[in-house]
Amino acid sequence: MKNLFLVLLVITLQSCQSQKKEDVKTMKATIEKTDAEWKAQLSEVEYEVLRNKGTERAFTGEYWNHFEKGKYVCAACENDLFLSQTKFESDCGWPSFDKAIEGSVIYKKDTSFGMTRTEVMCAKCNGHLGHVFDDGPRETTGQRFCTNSVSVKFIPETK
Repeated sequence: MKNLFLVLLVITLQSCQSQKKEDVKTMKATIEKTDAEWKAQLSEVEYEVLRNKGTERAFTGEYWNHFEKGKYVCAACENDLFLSQTKFESDCGWPSFDKAIEGSVIYKKDTSFGMTRTEVMCAKCNGHLGHVFDDGPRETTGQRFCTNSVSVKFIPETK
């Protein structure tokens, strides 16, 4: 099952354009826990994505087609990550945003699966969120933060 998942992931990712970001930056997480602590806190699928850099299947996550007003926070540490007004329909099967909240994420060069991409992680806990690509809306930032639904939680806007 895991091998089938990896094959489907590689096929899906090959259709995405690579991020050509020269100024990839990383920093030390402010929340550090042991693997045992993360396993106790997170569901099995959350742990696989957030801590082991897994990916949920396209078009299966809770938020891929979700457009309510509010914000998206890290599922592991509740760090504010994305505002709903930065979310757009990309038809890639995962939640897509054109901009992260400033200082909320960190970037790391990812050369897995025979390609170069830019991994996006939570700046507070280093949880894996997804990847950022340069094929987002040109009228805004031009970026597409391709994010796993399981790595975020939605907080509705209160009136």
